[in-house]
Amino acid sequence: MLKHKTKYQYVGLLYVAPWLVGFLAFQLYPFIVSFIYSFTDFSILKAMHFVGFDNYVHMFTADKKFFQSVKVTLVYVFFSVPCKLAFALFIAMLLNMKLKSINFFRTAYYLPSILGGSIAISILWGFLFNTSGLVNILLSKLHVPPVNWLGSPNVAIYTISLLAVWQFGSSMVLFLAGLKNIPGELYEAARVDGARKGRMFIHITLPLLTPIIFFNLIMQMINAFQEFTSAYVITQGGPLDSTYLYGLMLYENAFKYTKMGYASAQSWFLFVIILIFTIGIFKSSKYWTFYEDGGDL
Repeated sequence: MLKHKTKYQYVGLLYVAPWLVGFLAFQLYPFIVSFIYSFTDFSILKAMHFVGFDNYVHMFTADKKFFQSVKVTLVYVFFSVPCKLAFALFIAMLLNMKLKSINFFRTAYYLPSILGGSIAISILWGFLFNTSGLVNILLSKLHVPPVNWLGSPNVAIYTISLLAVWQFGSSMVLFLAGLKNIPGELYEAARVDGARKGRMFIHITLPLLTPIIFFNLIMQMINAFQEFTSAYVITQGGPLDSTYLYGLMLYENAFKYTKMGYASAQSWFLFVIILIFTIGIFKSSKYWTFYEDGGDL
């Protein structure tokens, strides 16, 4: 019996081996090595030397672009994440209706989440919001003055944030699944009591969706902090560093200036920031997240 049990254990390890090798080689190893590199002047072009906390000191005291990048990234996160979740919930409620060919519309609305992170879509977004792009053409038809979407420091960050909002598909699917799991009897009882749709949304739908809102908030917040493609392709960090996201700064230090050690230190600071926000959301969830069994995280 013990011999067969050991045999099955080896078979199980064989099945998980591809994932395990990938995790060790492409996640755990880079995670550990980047921490070591953050205390060095590692560069592709020269020998590596240990420099202690010099990279971290330089980051906070001498790098003029560092705090601008942090500020821009925070604006991007605090604008794009709530807008994306609100829009995803709105679309999910529309797609939860019993309509003809609803499965086609669900598939169509999910496509942006698959295509949105690509270089091609970012280039298309740049064309749409160009000064002579389709968006300004439509505004001119409505007799609205054209907007310098990508050339104005006060507008550009919100323009590229809209691309993230457009990629609402993954959050929408989760909201849709949550809506389908809400018992219809609750809405029937509310209607009998004379409750309107707005009141039912606030007192039934939102409370029962809070676990999914919590999960989507965590995942989208982490993704937003690491955003790179839109700023790199559409604006290259401009104008006047108004879209100079943290991910773009990391890329430039690592691959443009070959400061791998310094970029590693910056990546670890980003890791700490994401960790702090994640812990804060987890700690606050007990005040606003409702579970049917009454349990907490």
